[in-house]
Amino acid sequence: MNAKRRKRRPADDIDESGLGRLMQPAPKAGFLARLRAYMFTGIVVVAPIAITVYLAWTLIHFVDSQITPLIPDRYNPETYLPFTLPGIGLLALLVMLTLVGFLTANILGRAIVGFGERMVGRMPVIRTVYRTFKQIFESVLAQSNSFREVVLVEYPRPGLWAVAFLTSEETHHLGLEGDNDMVAMFLPTTPNPTSGFLLFAPRADLIFLDMTVEEGVKLVISAGMVWPDADGESAVVVGGKGDATQRVAAKKGESVRAADEGDGEIAGDAGRG
Repeated sequence: MNAKRRKRRPADDIDESGLGRLMQPAPKAGFLARLRAYMFTGIVVVAPIAITVYLAWTLIHFVDSQITPLIPDRYNPETYLPFTLPGIGLLALLVMLTLVGFLTANILGRAIVGFGERMVGRMPVIRTVYRTFKQIFESVLAQSNSFREVVLVEYPRPGLWAVAFLTSEETHHLGLEGDNDMVAMFLPTTPNPTSGFLLFAPRADLIFLDMTVEEGVKLVISAGMVWPDADGESAVVVGGKGDATQRVAAKKGESVRAADEGDGEIAGDAGRG
């Protein structure tokens, strides 16, 4: 009995050559990969909230421990309550600072402050410390644009670029040749941006980044892990090549996660090719 020969189809040639396997959909991530992605998502969501709450609570507790004992018992609400009220010392400190600012704004307050500054100015070491901190606080608090723009500067050698913040363009007093084009910038360290270096460079040698100062600070603190998206979101990329990559975009309290396999991307690209 002669068996009927099956007509050979072009798809059979593709399957035999192995191209059909390349055009198949990318395999789904395994259970462990998804579990790891979920864990990273939980860390990204919970860690900032936990750290913020901890720092806020530590600050309130520290201020209360220093200020609350100075409040007279008759004006302390905790005297009449069977429990403590967190934030009483912080509230009293804010009221005191506001009152001092109000008194300093009038003629009598300015006269008292001027007298105190003259007394401090006669002390050899203390006057230097006082004037330094006064100038720092005036420049930081009185000006809302202390950090004007985010720039890239070649540091510490040509070919390496560092993130810096433009602080001033008034550099004519340096006495350098062509200092009219010189700008001052603050180069922060990572992950602690409160320390850094003061650099002067020509404006033409800088690359001005299209991001806000807040986004630049996030970039420095996160060591390059938080980048602003084109739509204004802050994106966090966790993972690497060959691993489940997790991207969390934060906007209006929402979290978006997308996980994919590096091998699956390679297979998909080969199939499209």
